[in-house]
Amino acid sequence: MARDSNWLFGMILGILLIGGGGFALYTMTRGLRNNNPGNIKYDGTQWEGLATPPSDGTFAVFTDATYGIRALARILSNYVAIDGVSPTVTAIVSRWAPPSENDTTAYIQDIKTQLGIPLDQEPTLDLSIDLPALVAAIIQHENGLQPYSAATITQGIALA
Repeated sequence: MARDSNWLFGMILGILLIGGGGFALYTMTRGLRNNNPGNIKYDGTQWEGLATPPSDGTFAVFTDATYGIRALARILSNYVAIDGVSPTVTAIVSRWAPPSENDTTAYIQDIKTQLGIPLDQEPTLDLSIDLPALVAAIIQHENGLQPYSAATITQGIALA
């Protein structure tokens, strides 16, 4: 039942008023509809909070956005802690969004801009501090908006 209501909600168009009396139509992105704001491809991993069915055919579907955020945070953390990826925006985003599937250079530039990192610099991130901002930046890049509160992102990360 929750899947049906999420689908219906995703299909309903919202009208957003903008300055000057105009309006814009908005419909939820695939990542937001799937409660998977990082757009994690479903590969059979039995993530906590997977919906039934667990995939939309390509991407994982979660029962709640906190579980999608949890999965995103866990993957990013594991890149550094387990896989030995350097804790820099360039290294993490290059792994997250490889050039075979993305414009990785533009992705890196966008994340650096969102984090306030000059494009010509590559500071080491401390994921114990920087993970919430990195997760929020990835959500923004993947969906064109970042609709979650800091509390929701913190909760998802805490579950990781």
